[in-house]
Amino acid sequence: MAIKTNIILGIDPGSIIMGYGVIKCTGNTVTIVDMDVLKPGVQKDIYKRLHLIHNTVAGVIQKYKPTEFAIEAPFFGKNVQSMLKLGRAQGVAIAAAMQAGLDVTEYSPKKVKQSVTGNGNANKEQVWQMLKTILNLTDQPKYYDATDALGVALCHYFNLKKETITIPTNGTSKVGKPTPNTNKHSWATYLNQNPAKVKKPT
Repeated sequence: MAIKTNIILGIDPGSIIMGYGVIKCTGNTVTIVDMDVLKPGVQKDIYKRLHLIHNTVAGVIQKYKPTEFAIEAPFFGKNVQSMLKLGRAQGVAIAAAMQAGLDVTEYSPKKVKQSVTGNGNANKEQVWQMLKTILNLTDQPKYYDATDALGVALCHYFNLKKETITIPTNGTSKVGKPTPNTNKHSWATYLNQNPAKVKKPT
């Protein structure tokens, strides 16, 4: 039986900078396809920004033909105007996905961090450091919005698999059933050996 391949598009919504990440998942192997940012903030008119976001997401979907679409949920802050703008940006990105016939899955920022690092309170640098390890990345992107979007895509993959990761040794990441922590390449062992990469809850 042929192994199914999923292309997952993850979106970190924003009205100033929006990140997107695309990963290819075949069986237990995950590889990065692309990650980048869109800067709708170059448009002063908010409606032109939303149009740009919609068209860009639609273009990414057309280019990579994802089978899965995941997006980070807006966080709740004190600035109502910022929340409104973020919600609009998320809405038009979702509309582009639905227009392409994709189901939409939404994850809270805490859920994404928990899935990628094991710590729901991890900061953006810690998320990036774990993504580097899992996906064997080298060049750090200019904007964390792109890596956050990649984290959303990876979170969705883990959610689909419902299994644990093992640290890659050959350029790709492997996902398998939970194994004892005596495995020198286990996620838990890696975190124990690198405590500086994990921010302890206060």
